[in-house]
Amino acid sequence: MRELGFLIVSFLLLGALQINSVDGGGFAGDYSKLSGIIIPGFASTQLRAWSILDCPYSPLDFNPLDSVWLDTTKLLSAVNCWLKCMLLDPYNQTDHPECKSRPDSGLSAITELDPGYITGPLSSVWKEWVKWCIEFGIEANAIIAVPYDWRLSPSMLEERDLYFHKLKLTFETALKLHGGPSLVFAHSLGNNVFRYFLEWLKLEIAPRKYMQWLDEHIHAYFAVGAPLLGATETVKATLSGNTFGLPVSEGTARLMFNSFGSSLWMMPFSKYCTSNHIHWKHFFEGRKKRHQICHCDEMEFKLNYSGWPTNIINIEIPSPQGIKAYPSISDISQPQVDLSSMECRLPTPLSFSAREISDGTFFKAIEDYDPDSKRLLYQLEELYHNDPVLNPLTPWDRPPLKNIFCIYGVDSKTEVGYYFAPSGKPYPDNWIMTDVIYEIEGTLISRSGNLVDGNPGFASGDETVPYHSLSWCKTWLGSKVNITRAPQSQHDGSDVQMELNVEHHHDADIVPNMTRAPRVKYITYYEDSESIPGKRTAVWEVDKANHRNIVRSPVLMRELWLEMWHDIHPDGKSKFVRKDKRGPLRNEDCYWDYGKARCAWPEHCEYRYVFGDVHLGQSCRLRNSSADQLLRYL
Repeated sequence: MRELGFLIVSFLLLGALQINSVDGGGFAGDYSKLSGIIIPGFASTQLRAWSILDCPYSPLDFNPLDSVWLDTTKLLSAVNCWLKCMLLDPYNQTDHPECKSRPDSGLSAITELDPGYITGPLSSVWKEWVKWCIEFGIEANAIIAVPYDWRLSPSMLEERDLYFHKLKLTFETALKLHGGPSLVFAHSLGNNVFRYFLEWLKLEIAPRKYMQWLDEHIHAYFAVGAPLLGATETVKATLSGNTFGLPVSEGTARLMFNSFGSSLWMMPFSKYCTSNHIHWKHFFEGRKKRHQICHCDEMEFKLNYSGWPTNIINIEIPSPQGIKAYPSISDISQPQVDLSSMECRLPTPLSFSAREISDGTFFKAIEDYDPDSKRLLYQLEELYHNDPVLNPLTPWDRPPLKNIFCIYGVDSKTEVGYYFAPSGKPYPDNWIMTDVIYEIEGTLISRSGNLVDGNPGFASGDETVPYHSLSWCKTWLGSKVNITRAPQSQHDGSDVQMELNVEHHHDADIVPNMTRAPRVKYITYYEDSESIPGKRTAVWEVDKANHRNIVRSPVLMRELWLEMWHDIHPDGKSKFVRKDKRGPLRNEDCYWDYGKARCAWPEHCEYRYVFGDVHLGQSCRLRNSSADQLLRYL
C-alpha cells in the first residue's frame, strides 16, 4: 500500500493564541509559541545513498548523498543499481553489500520526494501544508521534520537507528523550548508509528509517570486515514506487486516490497483477536523476545470473514501431491515424475480471512508454491508476533490521550478482496490477479461489475484503506454521541444537520439518519466529550476524500486549523469548534460571483486589485476586518 504522505505532525502549544486583524486581511497571532514535529509515513521520506556505486552501462552512478528515493532519472537509466540501493535483506534487514541508503533530514526530505519542474508537483507530500503554516505566520524554526527509514519494521527502527529514543527527545526538547503540550497529526502508516511509540514509551518511563508524560507532551492527536485494522492493498503488493505509479514492472515492485520489514506492518487483521500484554513482565524479566499469545473472541469463529466485508484472499493452488511447485531440471528428468497428471488435475481453490493472513496461515498454505512465503513467514514471526513491545497486528484501543480526532475519507471505490491463480511464469511473476472485489457505498461488486455476497459497511473506504479499517476508531466513542453533517465547501449553515445524544454501542457502527443533497460533498462529525471525564473524542468522515491526497486537501487544512485555533483561544466556550457556518479564511478562498457581479462572501471578501492580477477572482481578497469573523467559531 502506497502511503506517500502519511505523516505525524505535532504542534506544541503554550498559552493562548491571540488573533488580530492586520492590513491586507490576514491574521497575525503569537505563533512563536507553536512548533511542529513531522514524522513521515510509508514511502514519504527521501532516501539518500550512503555508498559509492558504479553503475555499468549507465553514465549515472550513485555517490554519497545522491537521491535514491525518489530519483526517477536514475530509476529509468540504471534500474538494477537503483534496486541495490533500495533492497534490504529480508531476514536481518541489512543493506545490500554494494549500496546502502539512509533517510534524508529536514523539511526538504518530506515536502517533495523528487524535486523538479515536472516531477516535483507529482511527488509533493507536505509542501501545501508548509505553505499553510507560512501563510498563517508560523516561523520556519517551529516546524521540525523527523524522517525515518520507512523500509524497516518498528523494532528495527529502534534497534538500528534508535528512532523512538530520538523521537522522545524531540518531544521533550520542543516542550522545553516552547513550554506546552503538542498536537499530533498522523496520516496512514504514521498512525502505526505513533501507536508503537506510545507502547514503547511504557517501557522507558516509570508506570506512575507514564500518564504524566503524555499529558505534559501531547494535547491532541489527529489520526488521518489510519489503517487501524490494516489494508488489503498490502496483500496485493506481496503477491503480485504494486508499482505505486513508478516505471517498473510489477515483479520488480514485488521483489522490492517483500524485502522491506515494514511490508507486513499494514497487513489486514481481525478485530476479534488480541495479544496478551507483556509490558509489566519487562520490569521483572528483562526484555528478551517472547511469543505474544494471540487470543480470539468467540465472535471470530461465529461470524464470517473476521468481521471484514469478505475474505481477503481467494487463491488457486496446484493440486498434485509430492511434486514441487518449481521442479528442478533433475526432478523433471526422473521417470517417476508424471508431469501429465500435474497438468490434468484441477487446481484447489482456497479462501483466507484477515485472521488467517495475519497469523501466517495463508503464507504457510502457499509455502510450497511461492519462494517469498518462507521469508514473509520469518518476518511475520520475528518482527511482529515476537516483537518485545507490541504485536502491531492487533486492534488498537483508544490511546490514553486528552483529545483524539480520527479523520478519513468515505464513499470511494475501495479494494477489499482478491482472486489469484498461478500465472505459469517464473518467480516473481508467478501469480496473476484474476479478479478484484470492491466496496462502494454499501455494496460489494467484482471488477466485472457483478454484485458479491458479503458483509459491507454502510459506507466504503478512501480508495486505499477499506471503511472497516478506517472506521475502527468509532469504537473509541462513548455511549452518547453528537452528530453533525455539513457541506465541505464554504456555506451559510442552511444545509447543516445535527443529531444530539445519539445512542452508540461499543461494537456497532453509527449510521446517522440524515439526508444528502445531490452533488454535494459533506463532512460528518461524530463528537463525544462526556463519556471520559476530561477527554474528547471525535470522528470526521469526509465524502470522496482520497487517501493519498487528503493531507493536501484545503478542506482538511481549514478544519484542522480552526480546531487548533479553537482549542488554544482563551475565549473558547464550546467543546468543539462550531460547524454552523464556514467562510473564507485566506485570500485564495475568495472568488468572483459572476451571477451577482461582485466578490462572493461580501462580508468576508472585497474586490481589491493588485498589480499582476489576471482575472477578477484573483482580485477578490479578504477584508481587513475579516479576522473578527473567526470569533463566531468559538
